[in-house]
Amino acid sequence: MHYVVITGGVISGLGKGTITSSLGHLLKSHGLSVTALKIDPYLNYDAGTMNPYQHGEVFVLDDGSEVDLDLGNYERFIGSDLAGDNNITTGKVYKEVIEKERRGEYLGSTVQIIPHITNEIKRRIRMVTSKGAYDVVLIEVGGTVGDIESMPFLEALRQLNREEPPGSVIFGHVTLVPEIGAMNEQKTKPTQHSVKALREIGIQPDILFCRSKDPLSLETRKRIALFTDVPLDGIASVSDAPNAYLVPDLMEKQGIVDFIIGRFKLGCKEYNDDWGNYKENLKNPRERVKIALVGKYTELQDAYMSHKEAFLHVTGNTGIAVDIKWINSDDLKASTDRLDDVHGILVPGGFGYRGIEGKIAAARYAREHNIPFLGICLGFQVAVIEFARNVLGFQDANSTEFDSKTQHPVIDLLPEQNGVKDMGGTMRLGSKKVLVKPDTLAFSIYQKGEIYERHRHRYEVNPSYIDQFAKAGLIFSGTDDEGIRMEIAEFRDNENMIASQYHSEFKSRPLNPSKIHQHLVLRALQHMQEAMEAAA
Repeated sequence: MHYVVITGGVISGLGKGTITSSLGHLLKSHGLSVTALKIDPYLNYDAGTMNPYQHGEVFVLDDGSEVDLDLGNYERFIGSDLAGDNNITTGKVYKEVIEKERRGEYLGSTVQIIPHITNEIKRRIRMVTSKGAYDVVLIEVGGTVGDIESMPFLEALRQLNREEPPGSVIFGHVTLVPEIGAMNEQKTKPTQHSVKALREIGIQPDILFCRSKDPLSLETRKRIALFTDVPLDGIASVSDAPNAYLVPDLMEKQGIVDFIIGRFKLGCKEYNDDWGNYKENLKNPRERVKIALVGKYTELQDAYMSHKEAFLHVTGNTGIAVDIKWINSDDLKASTDRLDDVHGILVPGGFGYRGIEGKIAAARYAREHNIPFLGICLGFQVAVIEFARNVLGFQDANSTEFDSKTQHPVIDLLPEQNGVKDMGGTMRLGSKKVLVKPDTLAFSIYQKGEIYERHRHRYEVNPSYIDQFAKAGLIFSGTDDEGIRMEIAEFRDNENMIASQYHSEFKSRPLNPSKIHQHLVLRALQHMQEAMEAAA
């Protein structure tokens, strides 16, 4: 087994996830079998209960694991589905060690960070590697070198390097090279100090991924090599790129993957990248549409990372660029004027009552103005509530999540959720079968009667209202395999509205975009063109 460990220094947010994902894509494009895992040093067991303002989007895997958003990047760039074991947290490690101690598995030993915690970390890493015939395993360590939380993980990785056969582990370190002054001089001191901190832990980096605004000069690279003992061909300049999907090309041109393959002595194929047309469309789109994303975390766009990526996937496959207009749903409670210039509306998932009335207003605006609309999870439920209030006339219609005393609970708790107290990992999670009814908009989009999509929700459409919805024109064109839970909603004879209880954005890939996101973009383009023709 060969391991590439990616650590970070200087400051957080330099793009370790993008660099790790790009390496995975490049190695796979050389014909190698690759997987990736993320180490998150926080004490939470997983990302499921974390506020998006603190940690961005919670990404959901097929097995129902709620994980760090970087695993979404791995899946999109590597093109394979991961599992919960690919995300290691301090919470998972300590929980396992304490449970073993309670069972007496340590035979009365004093349980300590070394060796018990570090051994558990190594066990979890090797457990992931044993599940497939991988050539390379990428390991991204969250945080920055020097953080107290990450120390046991770095120590475990130092031990892993010592225990594995020589030449089996490569350490890559992501640093910042700021550009200072009128001459934009590239400063190497932050990188030097970061590498020094890593060395003090016992790890000498083999590769440096140097983040900067502009490409590193040869003089800067030589200076970094001199003070860090990293060979010149192991110093990669990762300058700013328009989007993450262009980073692999940036790294490939510098030969950094050849450096890794040479160190590992791996036999592999010539580089064959299947993203050619995809990247060309990203760089030179033929059309542009404006789509409003109406949510309550719009100040932090990473809370909706997978939607942004899904739109990029659509652009790469259709040549239609999406300009997202970020709208805080609270801003729509008083007036929907901010929606007047958009060609489509997306209401994504979320939890809690704050911002709900603004999302309902957005759904109503889309229905009454026949604007292309996509609702996802809570957005699906919002569309149902809006229809119940303003078409069926149930003015107090709501979800029991927001109003437990509503006379018209059109959205209600899943039966299996009654009595559940814990928040983490207790929802309807992961990949579930969805049956798509024939002769519907949904069937025309998916072209099949059975799909599998990822879920993350507690509430569902109340079955007692379904007939009333259908008679008024809101039909449920997709259900679960028991026909009990409603999965897809649409308006009869109207191609501008589609909503899903599932999160199609989680399975969107560069060459296989989310079909309902693509439908929204195509309808938005048609809406824009029709408006231009009418104005002319």
